Order: sequence, then structure tokens, then C-alpha cells
Amino acid sequence: MDLSTVFGLILGFVALIVGMAMKGVTPDNLFNVAAILIIIFGTIASVIIAFPMNELKRVPKLFGVLFKEQKLVSDSDVIRMFSGWADTARREGLLSLEAKTDEIQDPFLKNGLGLAIDGQNADYIRDVLTEEVDAMEDRHAVGALIFSQAGTYAPTLGVLGAVVGLIAALKNLSDLTLLGHAISSAFIATLLGIFTGYVLWHPFANKLKRKSSEEVRQKMMMIEGILSVLEGEAPRVIEQKLSSYLSVEERRKLAATNSVDKEAGKFVEET
Repeated sequence: MDLSTVFGLILGFVALIVGMAMKGVTPDNLFNVAAILIIIFGTIASVIIAFPMNELKRVPKLFGVLFKEQKLVSDSDVIRMFSGWADTARREGLLSLEAKTDEIQDPFLKNGLGLAIDGQNADYIRDVLTEEVDAMEDRHAVGALIFSQAGTYAPTLGVLGAVVGLIAALKNLSDLTLLGHAISSAFIATLLGIFTGYVLWHPFANKLKRKSSEEVRQKMMMIEGILSVLEGEAPRVIEQKLSSYLSVEERRKLAATNSVDKEAGKFVEET
């Protein structure tokens, strides 16, 4: 489970409810049927109109992406994996890596290594894998755009709800009870529109973009690793090249781990 998404939602709703309570407004005021119909269902209707059905069918899966922790192999493990493959390929030949393909769970990496083992040239492999990454990025962008557009529609529908509430208020100027209820409904609609737009939909879109960016970055690193192994580069060179994708702190940890591994290797040789 993605704890940042869950914690952020809980904090957002708590902030809203506590803030309302401090102003003397009870949470039951939010359950205004007219406001909910205009904002929630109006936003859903707008999104349905804006996107084709084949893209809308992915929305349940997108919610799964938002609330599930992204299962990516750590970058350091990826670098060490390519370093090991490079060492094996230099000693035993590229075809010796064919046995490794059965152990690979990532379809993208498995396909890339398979292309290299099959003898495809570097330009062809880069083109095929880059096009696959671009297609994946486009699919992810559409998913994020759905939530981004919902975040744009919701606050505007909040204004629409306020206008409807004010129209109702003007029809009941002689009845102060109905007048107060109508004005309250108008502001509740505005509140729901702004809250859902800027606490739910826009943050959801940004989370999807960030997760997509992380996956794209790692896949680009994999492409460089596959091509480096294909070209017969030394493991140390591959580590230095792929480390450019890491943060400074991650590079330090990788270097420290490599130093420990080397010391352990020397100890084994000496004994």
C-alpha cells in the first residue's frame, strides 16, 4: 500500500473536518444532496464526455496504482545485475546469458536481453525499447490527464453549484429559514468543488505522473545497461555509467556496498 497517498487523504479530510468544527460548522453540513449531485456526479459526467470509453475503462486500475506501492527493483540492484551480466558475458560470451532470461520477471528487461542474445544490433535494440517506453509513457499520461481534467472541472462546477444555490436563495427572500439553507448549499457546493479538485484529483494526477516518471527512468537505465553488455564494456565502466541515474546518496551507498563485497571476496581468496 502506498502510505503517502493514504496518509495524505486522511490528513486532508481531518484538516477539513477540524477546520469546519473550529468555525462552528458540523460535518453533516457537507452531506448536501444537491451539492453532491452537482459536484461529484457533474465531475464524473464531464470526465465521461471528455474521454473515450476505452480510456475510461482503465480508471479502476489507475486507482489501484495510486493506492499500491510501486513495485520496482532498486536501482542499485539493477546496476549490480548488469555488472554481473557484463562479467559473465566477457568471460563466457553473450550467449551464456540466455540461461538468465528464465530468471527475469520484468517483461521489458527480458525482451531487451533476448534481443541482445539474438544478435540484434545496438541501434535496433535502442529503437525498439525506446518506442516501448514512449508508448508506455503515453498511456500513463492519459491516465494522469483524466484526473487532472477532473481537478479542473470540479472547482468550476463548484461555482455552478453556488449559482444554483443563490438562485434558490433569491426565490425565498421572504422565508429566512429557506434563505439560509439555500445560501449554505451554495457555499457547500463551492467547498466540495475546490476540495475535491485540489485535494483529490490534481494530487492524484501528480502521483501518477511521478510514478510514471520513476518507471520510465529505470527503464531507460535498463536500455543503457543492455547496450553496454552487448558492446562488451567492463563491469566497472557499466557501474559508472548507470550510476549517473542515481542520486548522490544512492551512489555513496552503492560504492560502500561494492567495497564491502570486494573485501569479502579478498578474504575468501586468502582463506
